Amino acid sequence: MKADGLSVERQKIIPITFKGRVLQEVFRADLVVENQILIELKSTERYAPVHAKQVITYLRLMDSPLGFLMNFGAATFKDGLKRLANNYFRS
Repeated sequence: MKADGLSVERQKIIPITFKGRVLQEVFRADLVVENQILIELKSTERYAPVHAKQVITYLRLMDSPLGFLMNFGAATFKDGLKRLANNYFRS
């Protein structure tokens, strides 16, 4: 799917390798933009630590540097947006 010239994949399968076997249907990312930026969507009153852990796990499996956790249940958009990085260092 293209949105404003950007490639966006919905429900992208994130395969994992376990004991030499590739498992395809284990994880699904809500949105992946330009095959680099992960966006995980939630709708809850507040974040739980497992939400950030989920995004970091997906980033590691995708070998992607950046992800966003978006919670539409927060009072404001700013309160509901969390930026997460996977071993990313700016030079």
